[in-house]
Amino acid sequence: MSEVNNAYLLKELQEQFSSAIISAEEPYGLLTIELDKNSILAVLEYLYNHPVVQMQFLTDVCGIHNPDNKGKELGAIYHLHSFVNNIRLRVKCFMPIETPEISSITSLYDAANWQERETFDFYGIIFTGHPNLKRILNVDEMDYFPMRKEYPLEDQTRTDKNDNYFGR
Repeated sequence: MSEVNNAYLLKELQEQFSSAIISAEEPYGLLTIELDKNSILAVLEYLYNHPVVQMQFLTDVCGIHNPDNKGKELGAIYHLHSFVNNIRLRVKCFMPIETPEISSITSLYDAANWQERETFDFYGIIFTGHPNLKRILNVDEMDYFPMRKEYPLEDQTRTDKNDNYFGR
């Protein structure tokens, strides 16, 4: 059996899911793959049940909003860990803001329950198949998603601020 490292992990994924992998890179030594959003559950299930890889710990599920990336404005990012092999993997899936839907992974990872709810609460990503997808930190009456970059960071009507002091 060979050592489980980034090269081995990428080779295994490319052999099984070559059509689902959009890109792969290794920033700072962390293997990061971008997947087609429709294959997320199949890929993670494969990694979870793989007899050698055993990616059975979900570290985090989070969202991202890139309003300038047309057709891929919203993204769900998964951080996985194999305790057996001490290797990590980052998986990214992007989707259009008009249809922010991706399959829930709560059937694989119990920890995904609250993490997907938090991502829904702040970014509006709908995790289809989630057992209880509702707001978890914000009030139910909110009709917007606060982590989206849809509002200016500063009040543009302020007259008491001199931008020269801030290097602008």
